[in-house]
Amino acid sequence: MSDSVEAGTALLERLAGAVNRHDLDALAGCFAPRYRNETPAHPAQGFTGRGQVRRNWQQIFTFVPDITARVLRSSADGDVGWSEWGMTGPGRDNSAHQMAGVIVFGVRDGRFSWARFYLEPVRTGGADVNEAVRRHVQAGAGPATGSRR
Repeated sequence: MSDSVEAGTALLERLAGAVNRHDLDALAGCFAPRYRNETPAHPAQGFTGRGQVRRNWQQIFTFVPDITARVLRSSADGDVGWSEWGMTGPGRDNSAHQMAGVIVFGVRDGRFSWARFYLEPVRTGGADVNEAVRRHVQAGAGPATGSRR
């Protein structure tokens, strides 16, 4: 294992540990000051800066005080790491809070410098795969504007 891969793996473990201890300072310390977060499925939710990471987690710790995070799988290639996460915990109102997904991180100087964030709330029940696909492809469909031949 290369030094950069080991550093990325250790950083993932450090981040998960900070989340599970609810240690906001240690958590924020995992991120570079100019950390850049891209959320491709929700572009307006992207942001820049360790301060926003801290504000996000401050809210999470407030509303899901017993949150637990687990890195389910991870892999690294140089200074880029792929990680699959599961996060669970009861909300303050005892509602179930569950997140799952993937975060691809860039690591520089021992901190996360950027991420492509694909973590989403888990929704149980609802539409099956056929209905979900139909809704997604028909959601933006308007009337045909011409014939195709």
